[in-house]
Amino acid sequence: MPDRTLTPLRAAAPIAMLVVAISPALGQPQDASLDVEVSARRIEADVRFLADDLLEGREAGTRGYDLAAAYVAAQYRQMGLQPAGENGTYFQAVPMLRGTREREGARFVIERGEVATELEFERGFLSSLSYDTGSCSLSAPMVFVGQAVHAPELEHDDFAGIDLHGKVAVILGNAPAAFSNDQRAYYSSFEVKGRELERRGAVGVISLGDPKTEKKYPWATGAANWARPGMRVLGPDGRPMDTFPGLRCIASVPAAQADLLFAGTRYTGAAMFEKLRKGRLKPFELSGTVTMASRTKLERTSSHNVIGKVQAGRGSPAPGEQSAGGHTLAHEHVVLTAHLDHVGIGAPVDGDSIYNGAQDNAVGIAAMLEAGRLLMQDRAELQRSVLLIATTAEEKGLLGAQYFASHPTVSADSMVANVNLDMPTHIAEVTDLIPVGIEHSTLEPVARAAVTAAGLTLTPDPMPEEVIFVRSDQYRFVQQGVPAVYLLSGVTRKDGLDGSGAFLEWMKKHYHKPSDDLTQPIDWAGAARLAIVNRNIARAIATQEERPAWNAGDFFGDKFGRKR
Repeated sequence: MPDRTLTPLRAAAPIAMLVVAISPALGQPQDASLDVEVSARRIEADVRFLADDLLEGREAGTRGYDLAAAYVAAQYRQMGLQPAGENGTYFQAVPMLRGTREREGARFVIERGEVATELEFERGFLSSLSYDTGSCSLSAPMVFVGQAVHAPELEHDDFAGIDLHGKVAVILGNAPAAFSNDQRAYYSSFEVKGRELERRGAVGVISLGDPKTEKKYPWATGAANWARPGMRVLGPDGRPMDTFPGLRCIASVPAAQADLLFAGTRYTGAAMFEKLRKGRLKPFELSGTVTMASRTKLERTSSHNVIGKVQAGRGSPAPGEQSAGGHTLAHEHVVLTAHLDHVGIGAPVDGDSIYNGAQDNAVGIAAMLEAGRLLMQDRAELQRSVLLIATTAEEKGLLGAQYFASHPTVSADSMVANVNLDMPTHIAEVTDLIPVGIEHSTLEPVARAAVTAAGLTLTPDPMPEEVIFVRSDQYRFVQQGVPAVYLLSGVTRKDGLDGSGAFLEWMKKHYHKPSDDLTQPIDWAGAARLAIVNRNIARAIATQEERPAWNAGDFFGDKFGRKR
């Protein structure tokens, strides 16, 4: 077994030597922003290292991730970025609690009268991780509460007329399809649902899958990796954050168990899924009681965000002068992020157990690094500084971004915008990009101009129901009131094939599977253009006088913008 105690600082020396052999030459053309071929070669070199089997899937808290973090820090140093982590380094330690399910002791039994039906672990149910106590056990009556959404401003309440005290809530995922995309994204989060369920006195939760979602993400595929650890950030009090201790036991069951849950009522599983489709869910008491139990192995651990800074070359006033805001723009920051972690080693698929994460998110990291190289050439023109952050534990719940956004190594008020790169999925040459979140703030015209300058166009999100805006690192900055934008590879292919269909096929076959590796086609030139676009966005924000701002009446601006 590899030595997983290796830290980024210890790993830096051997990786620094590898950089010489792996990285492209330091020399850059005078106008690298227009040299797609040169940028593409550099991006390919970075991805070929980060997605190699050597790094074992870069799971947060492992030696493979530490090697990746040391590599990124070496790249920062090579391109001349200033250390912007802790104690004069490129690293910010993120304290976390790692939880691993244990099969032994996990139970899920429904009793009605003298009939008890026990589900099989993995095939019939999965217990959630118990971060607060390490184990759970309860027997309680059940109540169905639809999608567990309480949105009074939208006159929607899945809890109307139901008493949840001392009961287990059976819930469906997502949020009502009648909601706008922004509203649906916010109310789909279990962080929001969990608070409501705990506040109303529920003691447990059963999350029921639905056929539409399981068609995209089959239960068996995810359940096969039940032994993969999860994580939570540790707060200042040393306790895990976002865990809802009042919800003592939480479990998930596949859609195939719907009839079992609804037995003894006038509804079948098929009837409830039809009501879900039509938006007609209502809460009601369920028959019988459920017994749930689980065990979780808990370990304290840490992983590292990797942070470098492009120091602004302008924005420092002459002696005795100040900017209009009372401070220099050079002390403000545009934040570029990309998550460095993937999901590590897991259940074998076709004999391969290393989940390399080439598209998710080695390409995103490489594009961010290239944007940083290009921004270093622009440094003399920048009035604001630019942070590059390779975040950890995104795959565990956006944890590295959560920690940095709430415990930044710069002044919290200095962060004016976030530009995120996550799984851009360059599988073929396209002429467009998909913007996620540009409609929320004054970043929209900035992003549009940056895309146009790179010779590309914008295509609206073809899958708004996937609520991507809350599923990647930019959302942790949004929650702190920072406007954000995130761009994906588009769907207008130069070869004339169906880009949307090809993307959906890629997701079905390769997303979070070992086959997301270097054997799959990657459009390196497309990744280079994305890097150039993100450089253009960051440069524009860093050279304009006004801070980006939330649009008046924006849903997320109203929810979180007041924090600014």
